[in-house]
Amino acid sequence: MRIKYIIPFPFDEAGVAARAAQMPEGLLGPDVKIEFVPVRNSCLLLDSYYESALFDAYIAEAGLQAEQEGYDAVVMDTVSDSGLQILRSRLSIPVVGPGQVAFHLAGILGQRFSVITMWDTWRFFYKKSFREYGLQDIVASVRAVNIPPDVEALFAGKEEEMFQKLTAEAMRAIDEDGADVIVIGSTTMHQAAGYLAEHLPCPVINPGPTAVKIAEAIVTLGLTHSKLAFPTPGTLQDEKFFSLIGADGSTRTAAAG
Repeated sequence: MRIKYIIPFPFDEAGVAARAAQMPEGLLGPDVKIEFVPVRNSCLLLDSYYESALFDAYIAEAGLQAEQEGYDAVVMDTVSDSGLQILRSRLSIPVVGPGQVAFHLAGILGQRFSVITMWDTWRFFYKKSFREYGLQDIVASVRAVNIPPDVEALFAGKEEEMFQKLTAEAMRAIDEDGADVIVIGSTTMHQAAGYLAEHLPCPVINPGPTAVKIAEAIVTLGLTHSKLAFPTPGTLQDEKFFSLIGADGSTRTAAAG
């Protein structure tokens, strides 16, 4: 089984390795291979609906040919689930979003969950997801430490400080908001998962690894998303996505030509 894990920034090998480190050893079965593939270009920090359109487009572009490339499933490395609906429409193989998986799993493990995130600027896409997934009634809160994220270096050099701040905010979500499950609000925060799980009195969901494990299970069960819900486009226009400008100024269309 091959899973394409789309990293939503055009990182070099070091950046890809930092994002790949979120997958615990032994998470997947011995026959499962996860391949970490960065997009050709991206937005900056997903701070608005304007930037979210770019995020969607470049993640979608990176996944459009996953089925032809021999992958069995696709997961995007972002809790925003950017590109999810586009790729579910385009592909027949399972496409799994970390946000959707984490939020629904929180509803299975508890009665009310809170998202702990880096900054309030991301609230717009959490609220969008809660509406789309029909989860408003079980969301206790979204709490942020309000430190702009570093999507490539992550918490490097400031782990202890960041872990303590995130834990303190999570405890407020539990004590003041009534949360009984905590969801880490970004895959860029994966380094905090172990610390939070050790220091909080409730389940802590790390979205990236959780989504990959669910993707493996869906493939194993012989399931995929419903094409009644995500109909295949009548006319494929992949070349329009491939004409997007890469970080190096090139396009896939020009390269193919």
